[in-house]
Parts: sequence; C-alpha cells; structure tokens
Amino acid sequence: TYQGGEHGTALQAASYRGNQAIAELLLEKGADPNVQGGKYGTALQAASASSQKNVHIVRLLLERGADPNVQGGFFGTALQAASGSYKGSLTIVELLLERGADPNVPGEILILNLMEIILKAHMPRW
Repeated sequence: TYQGGEHGTALQAASYRGNQAIAELLLEKGADPNVQGGKYGTALQAASASSQKNVHIVRLLLERGADPNVQGGFFGTALQAASGSYKGSLTIVELLLERGADPNVPGEILILNLMEIILKAHMPRW
C-alpha cells in the first residue's frame, strides 16, 4: 500500500495522467510539487515515469520548483523513473539532466539504465 493511494495527491494523479490544465490549476492554488506519497513518490516522478508525452508536465513541474533529486517512490528519483519505466523517454531524461538531476543518486529499483534508453531512442531495432 502507498501513502495516499496509488497516485498520492491530486497533483501526482494529474501529472501521471498528463493533465496539464489540472496540474496548472493545482499549482496555482498552492499544491507543492515535492510532496511525497503514492507509488511514484512525487508529481515529477509520476510524470517522468508515465509517458514520453508528459514532457510538458515535467517542464511545468520543474518551472514550479519540483526538485529532480528528491528520492522516494517505486523508482527512487525522477531521472530513475524516466529511465527505468517501460515507457521511458529520452526527452524527459535529457530535460531532467539539464535541470540538475543527479545521475549518481542511488535508487530503490532501476529496471532499465540510461544507456539502454539512449540506445533504444537512437537505434530502434536494438
């Protein structure tokens, strides 16, 4: 069981589902992007793990103060969520690294490593 259920907070649920309008509204009303709970830990981790289509949510959360190095949830950090999820996204990995994500932070579970996701992005038959 996860604190706050699978998605933790409303912001985490909106971030995981890629609902930018709801995420923006929640942030405007004071939602903290670094609150932990749910399966993925934070809203940034949820958005990073869920889909490459969520790059706009990842960018929004980073602009609103989300810390890419917060540890928690299933994967550990947002970078580990983006690279470790079966829906991993090179675009999100690059964005997180540009915004200060530390690739050396240890995590709980890492299914895919960064090299694998980079190879898959650049060598589709790999």
